[in-house]
Amino acid sequence: MGSELILVSIIAIALAFEFINGFHDTANVVATPIATRSLSPYQAIVIAAIFNFIGAYFSTGVAKTITSGLFDTTFISHTLLASALISAIGWNLLTWWLGIPSSSSHALIGSLLGGVIMSNGGMAAIKWHGVIQKVVLPMMLSPILAFFVALTIMIIMMLFLGKNKSPRKTNNFVRELQVLSASLLAFSHGSNDAQKTMAIITLTLFSFGIVDTANNIPNWVVITCALTMAAGTLSGGMKIIKTLSSRLAKLKPVNGFSAELSSGALILAASHFGLPVSTTQAASGSIMGAGYLNSGINWSVVRSMVTAWVLTLPITVCISAGVFSILNHII
Repeated sequence: MGSELILVSIIAIALAFEFINGFHDTANVVATPIATRSLSPYQAIVIAAIFNFIGAYFSTGVAKTITSGLFDTTFISHTLLASALISAIGWNLLTWWLGIPSSSSHALIGSLLGGVIMSNGGMAAIKWHGVIQKVVLPMMLSPILAFFVALTIMIIMMLFLGKNKSPRKTNNFVRELQVLSASLLAFSHGSNDAQKTMAIITLTLFSFGIVDTANNIPNWVVITCALTMAAGTLSGGMKIIKTLSSRLAKLKPVNGFSAELSSGALILAASHFGLPVSTTQAASGSIMGAGYLNSGINWSVVRSMVTAWVLTLPITVCISAGVFSILNHII
């Protein structure tokens, strides 16, 4: 297979992952305004697409973490990148089909690590300090922190709005605020999740010698990834939207606003520090925290979600390793 064809093929698969990431993770952004009827599904998805696109330009810190902070890039190969993408796409499609909110970020990172381990680098090529500090710890702490931040915002909102004697006016007021908080969450999602595919495409260009360093993210890569994620977001992901908007916890406008503000702020902070956190985990933790006081939490749904979260990294490592073994004899 010609090198040009391999290059184009890997970039195409990377953009396919970005598109799937868009509709797979749309639920994180649009579930709460849809559940509280602040926005129609169409309005919510359009707003999410627009602000996902804008957020992709916020920074490239997360992309640089993936390209240089988790493993030795000297072992990057075409086979490794293709294996990682196929593995991550497969896991995303499976969890989407099952309606389970899993992490696209951790699927991609686990798949990259599996490919690196199967390459000549082996376990020694993994920067374990970076993996633990920038992936494992945020994975464990982000949903817990999101829960308590959303719960705190919810308590403050209840105290503030408790003086209002008209529930209808209160709901209308908060629904207007939800448009802003949903936009913030969409912006933060774009600022973090779009960068993972930017990193993959940049690593591909680096492996072909087109860019001098894996830390150099070309402008056309940023634009292409932003557009692709926005297109994927517009296609929606109604199975996961249903899980987050109605099955996890019953939400009113004030719950939705608290959840969106909590997860949006946390993800934006993570993007600032270059941490590739899971938007799914932050949004889910925030929904649980916001819904805890009023309606409680559907713990059976939580158990299935947490199971998916825990299994994502090790399963995608294994899938990617298996795909690498197959592709190594083809490419």
